[in-house]
Amino acid sequence: MAASGEHIKALVRSHASGDDSAFYAVAMQVAAKAARQGHSRLAADIKHLIDDARQEPVVRNVTSIATPRGDLADLVQATFPKATFRDFVGPAEVVDQIKLVVSEQRQRSRLLEHGFAPVHRLLLAGPPGTGKTLTASVIAHELALPLLTVRLDGLLSKYLGETAGKLRTVFDAVNTQRAVYLFDEFDALGADRAGNDVGEARRILNSFLVFLEEASPESVVIAATNHRQILDHALFRRFDQVISYDLPDAVQARKIMQARLGGLGKGVRWASVVSHAEGLSHAELVKSVESAAKLALLGGNMTVTTTDLIDAVETRKMARRG
Repeated sequence: MAASGEHIKALVRSHASGDDSAFYAVAMQVAAKAARQGHSRLAADIKHLIDDARQEPVVRNVTSIATPRGDLADLVQATFPKATFRDFVGPAEVVDQIKLVVSEQRQRSRLLEHGFAPVHRLLLAGPPGTGKTLTASVIAHELALPLLTVRLDGLLSKYLGETAGKLRTVFDAVNTQRAVYLFDEFDALGADRAGNDVGEARRILNSFLVFLEEASPESVVIAATNHRQILDHALFRRFDQVISYDLPDAVQARKIMQARLGGLGKGVRWASVVSHAEGLSHAELVKSVESAAKLALLGGNMTVTTTDLIDAVETRKMARRG
């Protein structure tokens, strides 16, 4: 075995502390030991990997980015999502678009080598609760990257007069720290500003467009909006891909509810449940199922009845109406 137990522990410690120099030094020791033991091919492979990693322009330390510091810490919320494609229920064309993003990012080096940038600037548009945030979570998980969420409505109100500078801070991170960056509530920034060309809002939007244009393809920048119709038309051509979301149809609604309910849904008459669920979003369907399931379990039952689900769905619809 090329690496000793001490080498492995040293590698883990240096990675956890974000000390790249120490990490590479220990890796070179492993390569040297492999060479001495006659594993010349292994030693050469390790050295090549180290050389390639040192030449990468983007910092790849996921541990350090998980707890943003300084100005960035006040602007983003960092998470490590666990959502996978199995958790996403939607039209096949939407799933295919998301898979394309993941595929191109995984093979970005090959694309960049031939002068092509991978898809890395996405606009997600659709009603609340239809899967936009879940999409960002799936992409982050599939790429093994942290998800850094920027709440633009809060950013605009908290840093009035400083917003452009704060956006630059975020995009500086985009260009140096590989991650998935989600600009939530994007309509707070991207709403059509016609007739306000010299105002603060126009200046902020123009700054965002410049930063977006220069964003590194090593990171994924996602803007999510509930109100596509009010967005400034200049935005759409700046994104590599625009993905539209709608409320789930009957087939999708059933899949969403079945997936969340799991084995607790044996014997449910789904046609009856789905007929009551029309108009609810992905998130609302999940909440309805969770409510019904918890009531059943707390009542000592190991299955959820059709009536339980219908009652939960109707309660959710009443809550929406206020």
